[in-house]
Amino acid sequence: MPLLQSIVHRLDPSLDGERLTVTAAPASTPAAHDDPVMASLVNSLNDTYNTKAKGWGRFAEQGEQAGPLVAWLRAYMAEEQDFTQLSIAIAERLAQTLQEQLSVSGYLVFAHLRQGDTETLFLGLVHQREGIGINAEHQAVPAAQLNTSQLTLAARVNLTQWQSDSESAQYVSFLKDRGGKKLADGLIALLGMEEGIDAPAETRTLLKAFSDYVEKEDYDDEASREKTDNLVDYANEQLRRGEPMTLEELSGLVDEKQPKAFYDHIRNADYGLSPEIPPDKRTISQFRRFTGRAGGVSISFDSHLLGSSIEYDENQDRLIIKQVPKQLKEQLAKRKE
Repeated sequence: MPLLQSIVHRLDPSLDGERLTVTAAPASTPAAHDDPVMASLVNSLNDTYNTKAKGWGRFAEQGEQAGPLVAWLRAYMAEEQDFTQLSIAIAERLAQTLQEQLSVSGYLVFAHLRQGDTETLFLGLVHQREGIGINAEHQAVPAAQLNTSQLTLAARVNLTQWQSDSESAQYVSFLKDRGGKKLADGLIALLGMEEGIDAPAETRTLLKAFSDYVEKEDYDDEASREKTDNLVDYANEQLRRGEPMTLEELSGLVDEKQPKAFYDHIRNADYGLSPEIPPDKRTISQFRRFTGRAGGVSISFDSHLLGSSIEYDENQDRLIIKQVPKQLKEQLAKRKE
């Protein structure tokens, strides 16, 4: 992922411990080919960010939620101010927004990246931890390291989607950890955004739509597994890229012979899904389908139901279904009449 611009500022509590202060770097660092270490750092942070639970939305156009970030970004993209000025302005506003959250001190990493035709702005707060290294004399010495696998505060703006002015695009994302609500609220205020799509809920609805589609089409075991793998692989690839899943694109991957079939199923059944859905890693990782067919019995269910709606007794070799589908119950009831 080419690194166009990057810079690191320091965020610390003031000496009196009453507010956060910014120690700014003098200038941004060179591009990735001139600074491979910085490029490696930013890529590591991006990889970590992609695995975390996030909130999604877009910039608020007006009202109390709207902030100055949009104007700053426009000036930067129009080359009316440089990356250093942009990052310092954001860092100072973040310090003001989180002035009572003195535990968020660390290094603020800003990066402008390009992947293919997509440009993004990333910011993340990284903590330094003490470690041990080996010096030239082969002796153990203290060695400070940045903890790139742990992010408590980070956000990303898809600049390309933002500039496309698409009404459905959710081009702003931010870390939304359950234990860090105040930090998440601070990021929303900093970004001047309106939170939109609930990624876990939308992903669960999409998987439900997929399960209904597979059941309706009555695919055999091999085809069911193949289509499930296609969905999961696509979702994971979009997670890696930091981009949302597109229903039309996913539909083509689910059924290459009928590329519009899954998309039409979603629209006709009115699941209420957005055209673009940010994938939720935790929900996707729990989704696989178990299928089996023997002796006139065909069973297929989502793996995340095992242990809740469905139980497997290995000793008795029994599968217990706690919530029988409505359509099946109606058929069984008619059979008794």
